[in-house]
Amino acid sequence: MRILITNDDGVNTLGIRVLAEWAKKLGEVTVVAPKVEQSAKSHAIDFIRPIEAKQVPFIDGVTAYSVDSTPADCIRFGILGLKKDYDLVFSGINKGVNVGADVVYSGTIGAVFEAAKLGVKAIAFSSFPEEQVEAAKELDKVYAYILENKLLEQNRIYNVNIPANAKGIRITCQGTSYFSDGFVKLEEENMYAQVGEPIPDDKPEDLDRDTVAIHNGYISVTPLMETRTNMELFEKLRVNNAK
Repeated sequence: MRILITNDDGVNTLGIRVLAEWAKKLGEVTVVAPKVEQSAKSHAIDFIRPIEAKQVPFIDGVTAYSVDSTPADCIRFGILGLKKDYDLVFSGINKGVNVGADVVYSGTIGAVFEAAKLGVKAIAFSSFPEEQVEAAKELDKVYAYILENKLLEQNRIYNVNIPANAKGIRITCQGTSYFSDGFVKLEEENMYAQVGEPIPDDKPEDLDRDTVAIHNGYISVTPLMETRTNMELFEKLRVNNAK
């Protein structure tokens, strides 16, 4: 099996190294990851300027490239630039969970959407800050669960969040927004910083939500969709148009 790995924290961070080390047992691993942190860049690509991409030292047995752009561009370079075929894409292990409505901002998630767009099934992995090593210990269990339940045969993209010392695995849906939003004015003239703190889900007893499951000690596995079309409404309106 050929596996492409990226992240949004940067090529030299811990989470991607523990993920790549684990993935070596599954097959041939290529890492293509951002030169610097690209958190919250979502599915952005940069076609305005030339992009630096170069091979860099990494762990034994893994070929790695540093790309001075977004996670989605890393996927594009790994597939289109290197002209290689892959069986699976992994993104992560992110330093911070990617859950709820806030996944729309995540570069970790943007990468797996780009992989699916280019025809490769993909899984995003995230954990709480400073828990990537503990999360990596659960990867055998998570991957076995995915295979046993034939999840990749039923959907192309999954978002997996792993707390340390997990109680088990739950299939989840997205919860509500995970972070509060705000701006703080800085001392420097005309300068502001965006700030936010984790907030509880509005249905804190609903373990079917990723935002709730992870805080109750469960690994959340959420199937995501590529299309942004409201298919239920589309079918309804299409029928009306035919009348």
